[in-house]
Amino acid sequence: MLLFVGLGNPGTEHAMQRHNVGFMAIDAIIASHRFGPARARFNSFITEGQVGTARVIALKPQTYMNDSGAAVQPAAAFYKIPPQDIFVFHDDLDLAPGRVKVKRGGGAAGHNGLRAIDQRLGTPDYYRVRIGIGHPGHRDRVLGYVLGNFAKADQAWLAATLGAIADAAFLLTDHRAEDFMTRVAALTQGET
Repeated sequence: MLLFVGLGNPGTEHAMQRHNVGFMAIDAIIASHRFGPARARFNSFITEGQVGTARVIALKPQTYMNDSGAAVQPAAAFYKIPPQDIFVFHDDLDLAPGRVKVKRGGGAAGHNGLRAIDQRLGTPDYYRVRIGIGHPGHRDRVLGYVLGNFAKADQAWLAATLGAIADAAFLLTDHRAEDFMTRVAALTQGET
């Protein structure tokens, strides 16, 4: 069993914000792989389904980004899922829009959601699925940028990226991060 976590902020006012692209990725996986209905549990919306040959728990913390660990840790503990079987989908300012990178472990790189998970799990040894949203150009503009909605011009690459993530998710369940990144890149060629 694996745990797929999408990071974002709850509420309709945040639904289309760049910071919520992790929620959007989880929603795309849930829809594409026909997961069951979501229910409230572990301070989250949670659902289960099959991706490739693996059973996957999909989690959307409702704790707000800065306290994501309060949802991830109890879910991982309840299902006895070790950090190396947790995949966290989140926005990344340092990647060009639509670029997707996966790495296991590492620092939080200023991302409060990752920092909260690291603190609660006691280890950074889980997979981070980094979804590029681009950078506004100056650090003083970062907060407004990540909490701003995706622009109309972003819709084509965003839809292509989310579709590619859902399509290639089976490769993550086999821990084939490199193959996942290659497939996502191939599927989004020309859209990013």
